[in-house]
Amino acid sequence: MSWEEGDLHGRHVSAAALARTAITWTPERPHGQVRIRDYTCECRPVVYELCQSGGVTFIRKMTRKGKEATIEEYITRSGVEVHTVWRRLLDLA
Repeated sequence: MSWEEGDLHGRHVSAAALARTAITWTPERPHGQVRIRDYTCECRPVVYELCQSGGVTFIRKMTRKGKEATIEEYITRSGVEVHTVWRRLLDLA
């Protein structure tokens, strides 16, 4: 991805973007094979991934505390809505 070229870190979700974007997270559901389309930098305890599985697009949020991780998802019927929320999280919208 072009934003990684020459960078030490990937993109981050800002506190302001989280405040502006109302997201209802649900516990992780079983999926078949998941393709990660985009992601945020892993240098922070919370990492976000834009995922696809079986024609469904969703955002995965992984919160790490020590060796434990909690995984939650934002999923709707509309892939367009998921992409809109993803752009808002990354301050691209």
